[in-house]
Amino acid sequence: MENKTTFSAAKGTALIFGILAGLGGLVHGIGEVLQGNGKPGGIIIESWTQGPIATHMGGEPGMTIVPNLLITGLLTIFVSLAIVVWAPLVRNKNGGRILLLLSVIMLLVGGGFGPPIIGILAGVAGTRIGAPLTWWRKRLSVNVRRFLAKLWPWIFGITVINGVFLVIGSLILVYFFDLNNPDLFVNSFFFSILSLLLTIFTGRAYDAQKSEQRIAA
Repeated sequence: MENKTTFSAAKGTALIFGILAGLGGLVHGIGEVLQGNGKPGGIIIESWTQGPIATHMGGEPGMTIVPNLLITGLLTIFVSLAIVVWAPLVRNKNGGRILLLLSVIMLLVGGGFGPPIIGILAGVAGTRIGAPLTWWRKRLSVNVRRFLAKLWPWIFGITVINGVFLVIGSLILVYFFDLNNPDLFVNSFFFSILSLLLTIFTGRAYDAQKSEQRIAA
């Protein structure tokens, strides 16, 4: 069993990508609030209808089950802030489940598609905190586990850089450099999903390796 008081790949993934998911949701919420007290045309909405995000980033589409854009935006902001605050507090599988639940709520109330999916995956990583690592030891050889464990910091780093670019760098580029390349941001999102899945997978090997080292010490 993983020591819940020590650093683990699962904790790091839940922390960083939970925060990034919450920040991404905030951007959606702000755009929806600025649209005012109107009724959305359907479940699928554009979070931004004016400004660089609307013209250069495709309006950041999302969905909402709330029939009012202002309330949608306020709920998105509230849930997104809750995710930002909660992510650093995830210390066990139940914390991961709450992060996952908050991310699903964010998806339903207007937080876009990208941020909630990233938050859901961060929550999945959080549910692995303290989880038994016997599967890894039984199914994978020592050499394979060591190889995957060595890969994790590199994959994690690349995924973090891409995530920061997607959530923060994209805003800097469209607002300060007038970059109009929606495909760049779409591709960055798809890469973030694939790399985050790989981060979670290799992270389990990393945590298994660290657990074995602590036992042997």
